[in-house]
Amino acid sequence: MDSYDVAVIGSGPGGYVAAIRCAQLGMKTAIIEKYATKGGTCLNVGCIPSKALLDSSHHFEDATKHFEEHGIDISGEVKVNLKNMMKRKSQVVEQTTKGIDFLMDKNNITSYQGVGSFKDKTHITIEGEQSIEIEAKHSIIATGSKPASLPFIDIDKERIITSTEALSLKEIPKHLVVIGGGVIGLELGQVYKRLGAEVTVVEYMDRIIPGMDKAQSKELMKVMKKQKVKFALSHKVKSVDRNGNEVIIKADDKKDKEVEFKADYCLVSVGRKAYTEGLGLDNIGIETNDKGQVKVDAHRKTSVDNIYAVGDVVDGIMLAHKAEEEGAMVAEILAGQKPHIDYNLIPNVVYTWPEVASVGKTEEQLKEDKIEYKSGQFPMRALGRSRASGDIDGFVKILSDKSTDEVLGVHMVGARVADLIAEAVTAMEFRASAEDIARMSHAHPTYAEAVKEAALAATDNRALHV
Repeated sequence: MDSYDVAVIGSGPGGYVAAIRCAQLGMKTAIIEKYATKGGTCLNVGCIPSKALLDSSHHFEDATKHFEEHGIDISGEVKVNLKNMMKRKSQVVEQTTKGIDFLMDKNNITSYQGVGSFKDKTHITIEGEQSIEIEAKHSIIATGSKPASLPFIDIDKERIITSTEALSLKEIPKHLVVIGGGVIGLELGQVYKRLGAEVTVVEYMDRIIPGMDKAQSKELMKVMKKQKVKFALSHKVKSVDRNGNEVIIKADDKKDKEVEFKADYCLVSVGRKAYTEGLGLDNIGIETNDKGQVKVDAHRKTSVDNIYAVGDVVDGIMLAHKAEEEGAMVAEILAGQKPHIDYNLIPNVVYTWPEVASVGKTEEQLKEDKIEYKSGQFPMRALGRSRASGDIDGFVKILSDKSTDEVLGVHMVGARVADLIAEAVTAMEFRASAEDIARMSHAHPTYAEAVKEAALAATDNRALHV
């Protein structure tokens, strides 16, 4: 029987990063993955393929709607070749997942394919092409999450689909109804809207992306409405039925009046749930909470002292980079180090266009916590760089403490804000004030100038270009 210092179950961002960091720190490490390719949801059916389709569909939209104004004439009809678009997406996924195999080999990590299950706290059985057993002093559970649904919906994976199937459709829907106005639903809804589908988003709450700052929700919906996406907010879906190639969705609006939507595809995007199936948690007494997540302490240790869990399978926001931070943290804890994660400073991003990015406290949270704050906001349309590229929607908003001027939250909508948010995270990690950011030189012309201007606006309303 092979023995290891650490065995990692699951090869998504949390798992493979944990394995690499353990190996870097001198631990003999194994990683167990039930699927043929590593990378988990993110690399295979999540972050990477969705961004590939978002970029491809964005190119198509630019070609059909914006090239002419840039002085680019295209003769003949511009068409979508969905088969080639999906082929490119698959190639991007393949390149990325092969990169994980390379990293495992580079760091001398032993890979096993199969379902890992705890026999006891130090022994794991792996059921794959053959059944084997390994021994591990420590284990890290990183089995991630799966798309959630509603109890009355029968996901047939053909017409009533999850994000997984939406990433591999063989035709462009005529009418796609998206149940859920969160990140995944909006991103995939925008992909198919660009490609020619009619898209309707049905959301239970009174606004889209309800976990982010209210101003961001309002701005993104305004822009997506201009893009002809339809929204039905404050609608409680009560039935989803398929009749041949038609899907009928019934919901009650905020006045309890029944509303019916008909579509050829329905994307159920109501969040994700922790995946622990087959782990054998009962064999070792590891508890889960009422959401099915593995219970852990602040160091991500389970109720069994040599077993940890990270990423989507535990509490907290379900983001790949959160999982990566936790994977690295646990590895360093096992090596006797004292790492720390500030969960308030993990950024959240929506990869629509314009992009949406946020870190720290929202304005609603500060009001709820009765924290006195200052707010500075700057519109993207006031930037020379935005006018040059034609990306004039959005804003940057900075919230700072009224007495100390420390930055408490930064919320952005606009071109490339998924990258810009790192500036805010850096500033907040070092507890910068709005004045600190305002006095930093920002290159001109750039989208990043909006961050400086918002900081100036939060500092005695000193924005220069608005």
